[in-house]
Amino acid sequence: MREQENQILQEEQPQRAFLVSLDTGEFDAQASLEELYELVRSAGAEPVASAMQKRPAPDAAYCVGSGLLEEILETCQVQEIDLLVFDRELSPTQIRNIEDKSQLRVVDRTMLILDIFAQRAQSSEGKLQVELAQLKYLLPRLYGRGTALSRLGGGIGTRGPGETKLETDRRHIRRRISSLQEQLRQVEKRREQARRRRKKDGVITVALVGYTNAGKSTLMNRLTQAGVLAEDKLFATLDPTARALKLPGGKTVMLIDTVGLVRRLPHQLVQAFHSTLEQAAEADIILNVCDASSPEARVHLEVTQSLLAELGCGDRPVIPVLNKCDLAPALLDLPAVGNSVRISARYGEGIDALLQAIEEALPVRMRRVELLLPFAQAGLAARIRREGEVLEEEYTAEGLRLTASVPPEMFSLIEPYCLPEADLEKP
Repeated sequence: MREQENQILQEEQPQRAFLVSLDTGEFDAQASLEELYELVRSAGAEPVASAMQKRPAPDAAYCVGSGLLEEILETCQVQEIDLLVFDRELSPTQIRNIEDKSQLRVVDRTMLILDIFAQRAQSSEGKLQVELAQLKYLLPRLYGRGTALSRLGGGIGTRGPGETKLETDRRHIRRRISSLQEQLRQVEKRREQARRRRKKDGVITVALVGYTNAGKSTLMNRLTQAGVLAEDKLFATLDPTARALKLPGGKTVMLIDTVGLVRRLPHQLVQAFHSTLEQAAEADIILNVCDASSPEARVHLEVTQSLLAELGCGDRPVIPVLNKCDLAPALLDLPAVGNSVRISARYGEGIDALLQAIEEALPVRMRRVELLLPFAQAGLAARIRREGEVLEEEYTAEGLRLTASVPPEMFSLIEPYCLPEADLEKP
């Protein structure tokens, strides 16, 4: 009985991780290592210590030099480390060599991100995408890793498709990949049909994009009371969420919360989540949300902007949204980034300015009018409801009195019925 209690206690305790970074000059290694700390915490482990080594290229056998690896293993023994996490993608040979030498579980950056996605996926589509990404990652790594893949138990890097799938031959895994791709193609078709229907109905979409943990879900909840999970964790939101957002001028748009970005996102995930990222590419307006309290806020905005350009969003209005300004008072001294809006999604600061910026970026500027329509013009009233937005309506003895926002092309039709005291907005 006591052994079972001890086992349960051990399972509840988070894995203790040692983080290893290699600086070859390809990217900002220090910033990437800081992000790795957050990734490890998001995966449910405890980052205890880290080491960084400068080298012109990774060591073919151990990624880092054998001398540093010996020092790391000594520290791991003293501090009872369970897990080695490397801030780059390792080859199967490197993983096998390090595990043989350390007798510890070894996880690289790609495996770590895949594990977080496996934890967070809730929808059937999200689970399909995660499994596809994991199998594509594991396929070239099956040879020589039979014992490592057959180990039972929990922990980072063991979630997802499951041991039974990983221990089968490569042909079976390829068949599974083909099956997943076909299922996702069907999902993409349904998504495309929904997009076409929204366009046909004249629904304007606004997509929230940006780095993970920038506060997109908090902003979504602030604007629409969507009830989306909002935590101070990387990839707290994985499955996209869409909610209606009514703007101050009366127009209703569809607000879409998308999966967050991260430095050096594994290409397996970029491919697998292409359909999810396409929601941003198809949006009429894009909100590029960043954490303004981060010293790399401007870099995050630029990286997101370049990804949007790759997705073909160059002609779409993009509004940089500098979130968490309550944590960044020094931001007031920085020059504005384009047409950026500064907000605090948590406390509601700057939300009115953001809504105004969205209205100004609408592809069709609506005009607010007050009308008195004769009852014989019921068809025109129906068209106003369909193509515009009715704010107020009242049936009177003379006819239907409406306060509405209408597209400019309808103004010539309704002008005879506009009330003289109406305050018309300029287009």
